[in-house]
Amino acid sequence: MEYSFYDFLKLLGSLALFLYGMKIMSEGLQKFAGDRLRKILTAMTTNRVTGVLTGVLITALIQSSSATTVMVVSFVNAGLLTLSQSIGVIMGANIGTTVTAWIISALGFKVDIAAMALPLLAVGVPLLFSGKSNRKSIGEFIFGFSFLFMGLSLLKTNAPDLSRNPEMLSFVQNYTDMGFGSVILFVVIGTVLTMIVQASAATMAITLIMCANGWISFELGAALVLGENIGTTITANLAALTANTQARRAALAHLVFNVFGVIWVLCLFKPVTMGVSWFVEDIMRTADPAVAVSFKLSAFHTTFNICNVLILIWFVKLIEKTVCKIIPQREQDEEYRLRFITGGMLSTAELSILQARKEINLFAERTHRMFGMVRDLLHTTNDNDFNKLFSRIEKYENISDNMEVEIANYLNQVSDGRLSSESKLQIRAMLREVTEIESIGDSCYNLARTINRKHRSDMDFTPKQYDHIHQMFQLTDDALSQMISLVEDEHHVVDVNKSFNIENEINNYRNQLKNQNVLDVNNKEYDYQMG
Repeated sequence: MEYSFYDFLKLLGSLALFLYGMKIMSEGLQKFAGDRLRKILTAMTTNRVTGVLTGVLITALIQSSSATTVMVVSFVNAGLLTLSQSIGVIMGANIGTTVTAWIISALGFKVDIAAMALPLLAVGVPLLFSGKSNRKSIGEFIFGFSFLFMGLSLLKTNAPDLSRNPEMLSFVQNYTDMGFGSVILFVVIGTVLTMIVQASAATMAITLIMCANGWISFELGAALVLGENIGTTITANLAALTANTQARRAALAHLVFNVFGVIWVLCLFKPVTMGVSWFVEDIMRTADPAVAVSFKLSAFHTTFNICNVLILIWFVKLIEKTVCKIIPQREQDEEYRLRFITGGMLSTAELSILQARKEINLFAERTHRMFGMVRDLLHTTNDNDFNKLFSRIEKYENISDNMEVEIANYLNQVSDGRLSSESKLQIRAMLREVTEIESIGDSCYNLARTINRKHRSDMDFTPKQYDHIHQMFQLTDDALSQMISLVEDEHHVVDVNKSFNIENEINNYRNQLKNQNVLDVNNKEYDYQMG
């Protein structure tokens, strides 16, 4: 089959549509979902077992582990799932996808999700042009969802149609008598094929054809299935290319999970394949050899994934640590996610308050970082660097707003419980702290906007003004450092008087600068606008 350069461009276009769908679906989720979807998803994935069951159910329904893992990456990117929760869902997706293999074996039928894409777009258009932001966000999500499945469908359509042309792969018969080397080779072939076709179900169909035609044995077909489990992870990793660090970690966790599974199955390859053959031949009693081999492959696929989940479900935290080490957090890749407050409250109010206290500490540190960015922005002259830094400050402002709301809501939930008088006072103080920290974030953003206006107008401060600004920035930085010390001070050892002294110093210096500014403008050292 001739595969032209034009066909290759169509393949790239399909990939572009897929990635774009992933991007706008994630953005739509972030805008619309908010607390509600976060709580629903958290409830569905409260522990690793329910996470696995969620993955099984979703994948069995939509018949695409690739689509499920892409959705999971999207949810992680939107901050709706934690990395730990996503690993459980991905494990479940691996089991759910085996349903497709059984359907192909028994019926040769597969639901075409992409067929619903155009009707969904028709539903999404009015929402996209709606005046209400919530409806518009839903429209964006529907468009992204549709484009995602259209992209997946087009990827399969525009990839070399190997399933209808198995003769292209007949050369593999020359490599079937190399012992265990053949098994390894076919694992590699299965991986590459699935990467090309972008659908493990399609590669499964190719494998079934090859085995049914007697080109390869069941054992080598099983090796292809193992390779398909590695190759199918490419979809989620492609989706994560445009995503944040946590989403890329989730995609990598999928790869780590499947690669580990393939390694241990290869170590026990003979016993596993013999056990599956015995089950199909003696228990299922399938007479037709072609049907028998397809059932064997489906049973092998199911056995592999279920056993892999049963083994690795106890090592979710280890997988999480591994992928975090492989993909470290980028400093500029800050996404909105509470670190210590997750779904639900801890068993006692005191523990819940401690959890909230840690989150407030983190909030204060993040605000201090934001102030540091504002200081850097003042001296950034390159337009590209300036825009990047200003955008990052804008992102921090949104994070700050969201953190205030979530922490305050959590504290209000805690306050509904039975609390001691001391705990009630603590919560009241913490609510005030959260409000004040958020107002600091607002002030930082306002400063950044002022610096942005100065940058756009090509006006500049005088050296004297810069000296004054640096002095005020230093005093403010000292105040923020003192604030963090107080927020983190559980044993009341930090001297509170230092805070009052810094505040008085800032107030006095501010008044001094106000008076100085009037004099400088009158003396025409600079105009009123620059003052």
